[in-house]
Parts: sequence; C-alpha cells; structure tokens
Amino acid sequence: MPKKLLVSEQARRAVLDSDLSRYEIAKRAGLRESVLTRFVHGGHVTTATLDALQPVLGLTLTAKRKGA
Repeated sequence: MPKKLLVSEQARRAVLDSDLSRYEIAKRAGLRESVLTRFVHGGHVTTATLDALQPVLGLTLTAKRKGA
C-alpha cells in the first residue's frame, strides 16, 4: 500500500509541480513570496497558508479525524 502524504507534503508537491512560478503562486494566494519559499524548503506552514494555496493550485484539502 502506498504511503499517504501529509497535507503539507501534498501542497508542497503541488507547488513544485506547478507551471506557475513561486512568485505568481504567492501573488495569487495573497502570500509573501518568502512564506512560500520557506514552506517549499521544508519550513512550517499554517492552515491559513494552506487554505490560501488551495484555489491557486487546484487542491481540495480535507481534514480527517485520526482513526476515522
């Protein structure tokens, strides 16, 4: 069975795989480019940042309760 990626890992992969530049992704998401760059390089990400990235990257992120 393939390993499931964390939400942050899925979002990071989507940023890296996007045809948009990091600058353009950050601009469309209303984020500072430094926040996005730090995240891509393994830094912490907030739920607010993930929420902002969803529509730009075409992601649908949902929470699942542990054990559910």
